[in-house]
Amino acid sequence: MLELLQVKEILKAELLCCFEMLKNEATNACGADLMSDVLAFTKEKTLLLTGLVNIQVIRTAEMSDLVGIVFVRGKRPTVEIVELARKKGIPILITDYPLYEACGLLYINGLMNNTPRGTLNEG
Repeated sequence: MLELLQVKEILKAELLCCFEMLKNEATNACGADLMSDVLAFTKEKTLLLTGLVNIQVIRTAEMSDLVGIVFVRGKRPTVEIVELARKKGIPILITDYPLYEACGLLYINGLMNNTPRGTLNEG
């Protein structure tokens, strides 16, 4: 389990909104660009890491009750995306790390994968 403040430090991330929620805890992480996978396989208190930057990411985070979103590879969301996240109370962070490295850093610091083995085609 990690607080979002710890995630921010580990990933050397920039916080774009919802500073007041940095004490919230994530127990799981999900690295995905397919929002259908996020909807199908995430659990409570999941942090989403993604390279997909569009309004659907915020809508998916809201529907899945995600703890926050980390945009990887330095991708920056539009003002509209940040404003919607702010309204919905969904913290947004940006890291320069690629998805694989960002997930790995969080994993070695205590966040677990939230997808049950054998659920996704891993071939």
